[in-house]
Amino acid sequence: MILDIGIEINYAETSDRDGSVRLAKEAEDLGYHAIWASEVYSYDAFTTLTYLAAKTSSIKLGTNIAQIFARTPALTASTAAALDQLSDQRFILGLGASGPQVIEGWHGVPYVKPVQRTREIIEMSRKIWRGERLEYEGELYQLPGGKTKGGRGLKLINAGHRSDIPIYVASLGPVNVEMTAELADGWLPYPFSTRKGPEVFAASLAAGAAKRDPALGALTVSPFAPAWIGDKATGLAAARAILGFYIGGMGSKDQNFYNKLAQRYGYVEEAQRVQDLFLSGDKVGAIAATPEAFVEECSLVGDESEVRDRLHAFRDAGATELLIAPMTGDAEQRLEMLRGLAKANA
Repeated sequence: MILDIGIEINYAETSDRDGSVRLAKEAEDLGYHAIWASEVYSYDAFTTLTYLAAKTSSIKLGTNIAQIFARTPALTASTAAALDQLSDQRFILGLGASGPQVIEGWHGVPYVKPVQRTREIIEMSRKIWRGERLEYEGELYQLPGGKTKGGRGLKLINAGHRSDIPIYVASLGPVNVEMTAELADGWLPYPFSTRKGPEVFAASLAAGAAKRDPALGALTVSPFAPAWIGDKATGLAAARAILGFYIGGMGSKDQNFYNKLAQRYGYVEEAQRVQDLFLSGDKVGAIAATPEAFVEECSLVGDESEVRDRLHAFRDAGATELLIAPMTGDAEQRLEMLRGLAKANA
């Protein structure tokens, strides 16, 4: 096996219960590492994974991502603990800040200090899972434990979950990546360029690693990538549509983290043009203007041999796991794609 691979369920398809179960069971039978569910302005990720936990037995279950602004730290931690217990300790808590477009436009919450908020949620979650009383003095959250009223901090009353549930963080900016390398068990970058990613993220990863508690072990690096097994031109066109949407339309002119990252990868003028076209209403033109080289280095596309080469490229760029999104809405084609990817990864 070249890499452990997780499979993402498209957030727009989580309402297909039977299809999601079939995908999870097939992935489990083929030896895939994990099944992941995400949330934007869609069904939440935890409910989907709870249903899949009851229908599977060994595959891990992860959130990619659970939005940090949508829940209190205690609710995030207790929900993760519940799913870890229900799944016989197969859960991975993937956290992410999303962006102002979703947090302010969907949740109605100010998008303030996302890196600090992630840090405090991680620290409080681990206290809760260890069974400690939740007394915490942070910049954003203050829980004095009832001391001002003569009481004591509360602690989770349930058992059966791990005290060290893995926490992965989706982060892209330098400060956020540094915090991830310091505190998290895993990192979920997207898009991740196998050509420029190691160079772009090196300083932040090193700075975070220098402050990392050795007890955490090595950081798991799990890039997220669109995947297609088959005709390369068809696959690149599908991946271009996804990546072009992210760098062009996932955020405002000034706050699009994916566009900024594409520029850091060296596609400065190209990324700006894609965004300008998208925000002007020319979405077709924006997709067409997304550079093929950028698409290719951030995805997993081609026949079995080409995909095997791309798996090696991700591994050589520092990936220790990979999280993929099969780029097809056809259930049978998706399952066939999983089988082909498993062969390429053998």
